[in-house]
Amino acid sequence: MTISFELASLRTRANGVCELCSSVGSGLPYAIAPLDDGTAAHSVLVCEACFAQLDGKAQLESNRWFCLQQSIWSEHAPIQVLSWRIANRLRNESWARDLLDQVYLDAELLAWAQGGSESESVESSVETPTVDSFGTKLSEGDSVTLIKDLDVKGAGFVAKRGTIVKAIHLTDNPEHVEGRVNGTVIVLKTGFLKKA
Repeated sequence: MTISFELASLRTRANGVCELCSSVGSGLPYAIAPLDDGTAAHSVLVCEACFAQLDGKAQLESNRWFCLQQSIWSEHAPIQVLSWRIANRLRNESWARDLLDQVYLDAELLAWAQGGSESESVESSVETPTVDSFGTKLSEGDSVTLIKDLDVKGAGFVAKRGTIVKAIHLTDNPEHVEGRVNGTVIVLKTGFLKKA
């Protein structure tokens, strides 16, 4: 099994900074729905502070997202799409409305951006519970056990069956959770996990 993104590829593209706010740090991959096909081409590397707000764990703080005025002009489509979606969620702010009026996304990118707003993703994750391979509900901070060896592409190791992953983080996709294995934060498919 290959992990659903290539973290090394994202880190190379991002040059060690958050692709939204440019803060320096290790960064977390954020998959862009609905075109997420498990490749880095449809993910954005974000810092923990951005991730917390995107994941619905914290309310969007308007002042934090002034950085969109830079990121929305990125040459990389996933960054443009995510920036547009965040600005759209903040459209009650005059600066966000102005930004949305200024930016141009071609028809395909605009359809992608409009196709699944992040707020819709968070709402649908609330409606669909995250469950392990045996149907047991998983919650934020739970510990899970891997039921299969998983090849962690881009990180250069295999997460062995029986490995316990503590303090998992739920994502906006009920089929994926995040956890730290061998010091690396990775996305894990719930179908290969058992609640510990």
